[in-house]
Amino acid sequence: MSLTDKAIDRIRELVQSGDLPPGAKLPPEQQLAAELGLSRNLMREAVKALVVSRVLEIRRGDGTYVTSLEPEVLLSGVGSAVELLRGDTLLELTEVRRLFEPVATGLAATRISAAELAEVERHLEATRAACDDVERLNEHDAAFHRAVIAATGNATLATLLEGIASRTLRARVWRGLVDDHAADRTLVEHEAIYQALAAGDAGLAQAAALMHVSTTEQWLRAHLDRDGAS
Repeated sequence: MSLTDKAIDRIRELVQSGDLPPGAKLPPEQQLAAELGLSRNLMREAVKALVVSRVLEIRRGDGTYVTSLEPEVLLSGVGSAVELLRGDTLLELTEVRRLFEPVATGLAATRISAAELAEVERHLEATRAACDDVERLNEHDAAFHRAVIAATGNATLATLLEGIASRTLRARVWRGLVDDHAADRTLVEHEAIYQALAAGDAGLAQAAALMHVSTTEQWLRAHLDRDGAS
């Protein structure tokens, strides 16, 4: 472990122990470095790393603070990492989605409110209206799934699935579906998810979501094989 890693761990220990709770302002750099037995250079490197990982935030002219440490803050970097995945790792990503999203959709069916269901329906209708506009299809597809998962009331799950659902990959899939004249099938699958949510049927919602994610995975696998062969 490098000296910088050790410095990072020292600050993380203060956060984990509650000595620096969410929203707390860190002591001045020199003071904290002395308290932790670190050089100021190591302190700066550790703080920079913890800012990147969203444990800390720098407020210009005010100081350094612990973030809210909420899932949507700490896990928001997952999406950026996912956007860099290529080839077979994209298939691994869809496998992860297939493991999580159907279960989450089943849970949503047991918890969704009337307002949340209306939001799901709104994006379903907007997706239908988008026709061959890939950008709008991608936008409302993402919003449709986001609204479904938000209905679970589980912020950690919602943030993880939002990160896994790569925007670039969604756009690629929609573009391919439009080119293959297969977008209507995806809309039918969305409709099935919505109807299961409206019925409050967890088993049916889980099955509909599994069918939908599996269809996407099969399409992606076929197109990656096609690209690799060309």
